[in-house]
Amino acid sequence: MPHTLKALVLLVLLAACGGGSTPNAGPAVAVVADQRVAKGVFGAMPLPSSQAPSPIGGYSRGCQAGAVQLPETGPTWQAMRLSRNRNWAQPTTVDFLADLSRYAATLPGWQGLYIGDMSQPRGGPMTSGHASHQTGLDADIWMNPPQRLNLSAQERENLSAIDMQRGGGAYVNARWTPAHEALLRHAAEDPRVARIFVFAGAKVEMCRNATGDRSWLRKIRPWWGHSEHFHVRLNCPPGSSACAAQDPIPPGDGCAEAQAWVDNILNPPPPDPDAPAAEPRRDLTLADLPSQCMGVLASR
Repeated sequence: MPHTLKALVLLVLLAACGGGSTPNAGPAVAVVADQRVAKGVFGAMPLPSSQAPSPIGGYSRGCQAGAVQLPETGPTWQAMRLSRNRNWAQPTTVDFLADLSRYAATLPGWQGLYIGDMSQPRGGPMTSGHASHQTGLDADIWMNPPQRLNLSAQERENLSAIDMQRGGGAYVNARWTPAHEALLRHAAEDPRVARIFVFAGAKVEMCRNATGDRSWLRKIRPWWGHSEHFHVRLNCPPGSSACAAQDPIPPGDGCAEAQAWVDNILNPPPPDPDAPAAEPRRDLTLADLPSQCMGVLASR
């Protein structure tokens, strides 16, 4: 069978006799596992499915039904990089972002939020930039304190998110303010939020400055590549039976773990000469996703 075929055909042979088979078993059944690269198929979908809202599968292996669009401009937000068509999500995510942006507008020097990538109209693997953001429950929020909320579409393409790190992510830089910490704390205290990803130096700085109840800190998780934005991940909404939740966050405030990240940035451990080479990540195929995702793609 040529390797260029897009579908792998698995034959399930039904014996016509013997071994307790029925005399009229019928012909063999062909089960098709779709081997098309999922990011190309989902990335080509310009609009959401006409289904009830539902996050399907896991954050890094799923899709979304019935997505809604975050309006390009709202009273206290603007969606950025409109050409990517990634301002789609589950209704709970859109509601959360509107709520958080209203809080941001109360902070000194902030008029609201600049919202980066959310999900594609039908979720699924993205054509570039993210392994997650597949179920409509993830959103990137720029670190920029918006000074105006009337950016043109072209300005939203040209404006860059600001970098808040120094020392390779071990520390915050002079752009970091108490308002950033207040915004992240407010987001983490929202029960809809499962995790927030940010660079390690920011987590250590928040651990250093936090007063009173520190339980919210456990949701702030250090991760690479989050110095220009922070990434909010919501819990599976109640009743979302097709949604796969992540494992629970470990107990504690996570501050020692964040400090360990910083220590490794400043004093990297020597490489293990016996460590096997990392295998390149392969692209997910449609067959790798939950079966419901084929219905999402087929929906008008």
